[in-house]
Amino acid sequence: MSISRAKPLESLYEECKEYDLVLVPDAPLASALNRRLDKPHFGPFAITPRRLAARRREKAEDRLAFLEIIETTDLDWKETAYAVGNILQCWEYQGTADAVLEYDSYVTEATQAAVACIERMDTTSGKLTDYTVDADQSVAVVGYEQLTALERSILPEEYDTIDPFTEDAFDYPPFRILDSPAAIVDVVLDAATEGNADDIGVVLDAASQYSPLIESALEAADIPYYGGPGFTDDPHHRAFLQLLRSAYAGRDTRVGDVKPLLTQLGMAVDIEHDEKRLFDLGRPEVDWLLEFSEEIGSHTFDSALEAYEGVTESSLDAFREELELLGIGDDPVSEDTVDRLEFYLQSYEVPVDRENDGVLLADAKSAAHVDRPLVFYLGLDEGWTHSSPRRPWVDRDQEFERNIRQFQLLLQNGVEQYYLVEDTSGGTPVTPCLYFEELLDEDFERFSDLDSVQYARAIREGQEGFEKESLEIPADEVSMVSQSSLSTYVNSPRDYFFSRLLDSPDKDYFQEGNLFHDFAEFYVSHPDVVTEDELDEIADVILEEVDPFLRGVDREVRLTKYRIGLRTIVEYLDANPPVGDDIVVANRGRSRNYFADYYDQPIDVGHTERWFENTDLGLKGKIDLVYSPTHLLDYKSGSKKSAYSVVKHSALDPPSDTPNFQALLYLAHQRTVQPDETLQFTFFHFLETLDDVVTGGGSLEDCLTTVTYHPLRFEEYIARPVIFTELQEDAANDCNKTFSQVEYDEYRAVFESHEFPDTRESDELVDSAFGTALTDRMVDAVGDYKYVKNGCKQALRYLLRIRNQNYFSDDVDAFEEFVQERLSELNTRRAGDERFPVDGPGGEPNYRYVGNRDCILEEGSR
Repeated sequence: MSISRAKPLESLYEECKEYDLVLVPDAPLASALNRRLDKPHFGPFAITPRRLAARRREKAEDRLAFLEIIETTDLDWKETAYAVGNILQCWEYQGTADAVLEYDSYVTEATQAAVACIERMDTTSGKLTDYTVDADQSVAVVGYEQLTALERSILPEEYDTIDPFTEDAFDYPPFRILDSPAAIVDVVLDAATEGNADDIGVVLDAASQYSPLIESALEAADIPYYGGPGFTDDPHHRAFLQLLRSAYAGRDTRVGDVKPLLTQLGMAVDIEHDEKRLFDLGRPEVDWLLEFSEEIGSHTFDSALEAYEGVTESSLDAFREELELLGIGDDPVSEDTVDRLEFYLQSYEVPVDRENDGVLLADAKSAAHVDRPLVFYLGLDEGWTHSSPRRPWVDRDQEFERNIRQFQLLLQNGVEQYYLVEDTSGGTPVTPCLYFEELLDEDFERFSDLDSVQYARAIREGQEGFEKESLEIPADEVSMVSQSSLSTYVNSPRDYFFSRLLDSPDKDYFQEGNLFHDFAEFYVSHPDVVTEDELDEIADVILEEVDPFLRGVDREVRLTKYRIGLRTIVEYLDANPPVGDDIVVANRGRSRNYFADYYDQPIDVGHTERWFENTDLGLKGKIDLVYSPTHLLDYKSGSKKSAYSVVKHSALDPPSDTPNFQALLYLAHQRTVQPDETLQFTFFHFLETLDDVVTGGGSLEDCLTTVTYHPLRFEEYIARPVIFTELQEDAANDCNKTFSQVEYDEYRAVFESHEFPDTRESDELVDSAFGTALTDRMVDAVGDYKYVKNGCKQALRYLLRIRNQNYFSDDVDAFEEFVQERLSELNTRRAGDERFPVDGPGGEPNYRYVGNRDCILEEGSR
């Protein structure tokens, strides 16, 4: 099967022009044929059956019927809408208004009442039912198969049919594949100007993202268009509905949930408050909104609308007229009435006045003809497929054929057609419209499997964009980087770039973490101030500070969490007080401490919150607790990670997909303070035992993860006699048995003859030259036994576990070099010599950890 070629409009007109009357399935085709009349014609020439019967521009019958029924009956709004939809649809397919009553499952009191009401109305369908074309006229029908049973009912006994298709196949143009919807819209903008706007048509799925994109792009470029935004797309209409809805949203409504409303009301609130509850924000910017919500029960819809108009200095006359039509202007505002209003506006298209010039935006599911020389088709994906009504009066096969004929006609509008599509979206292939499967012989799953051309996003010339001022100011160089910034940069340089430009909302876990840290710092300095009873008070204080972020039902759970976390911190610090008097010095990097202010006590120890700036290494950070000169500790409220996981996620070549360099970075700095020393870094996950403590268990050891830095190269470290002794005594059985039968010199000789491979995978190590040499030497020394070979595998894995759970001098050396490379790269990009790419050193970023996802395009636009 192939796409049938549609007849050109000129050819179609030549076949139709001698007839008195030409009936067509849609108004755009009628207009196109009428524009080609080359001689005077009395009465209508090309016209749709509905327009012919009504002798007027057609109005949306479903909305008019709904308004009539809710005014004249007591039927529920949703029940009315359901009945109206079934009645009008069945009427269209079966030809009579009461045809729905022939289907027992649809015969209800509401349906019967609605049928009676609709039959009394002056509707286009009613006129169509009673109308018959004058038999004295010569009549042609273009696209008979596209007409419904009701439309065909007006036909005289004799008429001619004209097929809109030829016998030939349509050689469709290639699909032009672009990287993103924005790139597709740019193609249209490149072609459209104010002067040629009337020559351009754009066909799209009106419910897709293309619709608001193309509308906003044309508006920004001052290019006229019509067929665009509807009644509910008006920003004030949307905001008024959200205002009514927010009044009943409850006390857990977040500022971010009503941000568009606040913007429309002119009540800007900083982004840092987005995650907080609106009702507990405590800021004057939202006082009007809170007062309105408190008084909502005293408002009618009209008074609420007046209040909105007053604060926004706007006029919503069209909305007021719609309230009058619905008969609810004087009704008290309630949650139920707001639900009904919202349901009505979602169910029916309220007519709006539009300019009828400019670029034509046509809905792919409504139009078949777009009489423009140049037509762009956007998307052509699954959204273009019609959903056939699942009703017993609808022949779904016949409906599918009607839709596929309409689709074929739609694809061929204009002198030039451009099919603009995406091949993937969010990493998933875009599925072409279902109708292509029926029409094309090729096997395909995506557009690139068909005749297609890949296009890069064009750079639009001649567009000034934002006003720019050239400043001869060199970019400041970044000389140091923190662990969080480094991790963000390695995951995605582009995300790092946006993180420096954009603010982000405060989070409950940020607040909690800061308060726990402040408490731990304060307790180290003043353990005598904090008694058992004080811990409960401090938990209440933390809850009070975090409360704006919490739902009411979460308060008790969080309070328990805070109490247990505080007691766990106290228990640890009591059992492990910091040591080393030499570090008790003034800390110039100390920030303000909440509990120092609360108790009016200074922080006078240098063990805590130790800020460092290591200009030689390009590193900076804040150490939560210097437990001793060789042991650092960091408080964590999140889930515990093993030492293996800590080392794994600080990998450099390639970096982990969840990079985290905290332990490695702090140890790199600390070894400059304590050179040639073994150092430790401990993560104290003070909430790790939360569930166990609630049930009466829990151990401090379960909260701790420690990684150790050894001031030796890894190979030097494992070649020492002490590690050989561990293989004899502490490893697995076959390993102990094997190595107990040889001397240290046998073990040492392998290191002298073979280099330990640069791998962290056990299978690679076992199969390496080093692994083979170790096994051969042990077999020679002990014997060719199965346990010897297995013991050597166990020994190799034991050595690899040491590598994967600790840091060594060569690891830290490599990290310092890695940091310098990143800083050089970063400063090159900051100077504007190259873009900040999306992909980091490890390739595609882990989008779970990208904080500015909305600012980052997919791979093709990088």
